[in-house]
Amino acid sequence: MLDKARYIVVEGPIGAGKTTLAKRLAERLGADTMLENPAANPFLARFYQNMERWGLPTQIAFLFQRSEQLAACPHDPHRRLVSDFLIDKDPLFAELNLAEDELKLYRQLYERLKPSVRKPDLVIYLQAQPDILIDRVRKRGVESERKINEPYLQRVAESYATFFHHYDAAPLFIVNAESLNPVDKDEDFELLFSRLHAMRSYREFFGYAG
Repeated sequence: MLDKARYIVVEGPIGAGKTTLAKRLAERLGADTMLENPAANPFLARFYQNMERWGLPTQIAFLFQRSEQLAACPHDPHRRLVSDFLIDKDPLFAELNLAEDELKLYRQLYERLKPSVRKPDLVIYLQAQPDILIDRVRKRGVESERKINEPYLQRVAESYATFFHHYDAAPLFIVNAESLNPVDKDEDFELLFSRLHAMRSYREFFGYAG
């Protein structure tokens, strides 16, 4: 399946390693990347300081950013692309962080702004428990993320698990990013790459680290 996949998305909660893995995959495959740019969101640092106050502008800024990236990336059958975000997942954080009236406004904007794009040929979902995620967030030392706490990551991880439990829009490869660390360990990345090549089912799970 990997050989035929032209548009690959790597997804997962904060700290799962999706951006780093997307870059590694793109380098191995000779593909272009389409990556989120959290540093360009002017509200993100304030959001982690006060989630209730800054949830809506943070979410809207990310929605504009992702929509513009996708709209500027037309389908090219000769171009291979690896991304670290799935636009269908965008409402997940809105549902977590916004009050009911704000969520209603966000959903109206989402329906207007969501570009009509092709579905991914393959989605790789990295899952891990909150204690693992918080440890990785702390280790990477991004200043704006210093206020993220484990209870919030618990909610995020649960929301991701629910979303991908029901996700069937594209082939899904689920990776246990606790027993397997393809971001930091070369041998785990090679195992993952090999299993992706061998993927035949529409939905598969990989949790063996060797």
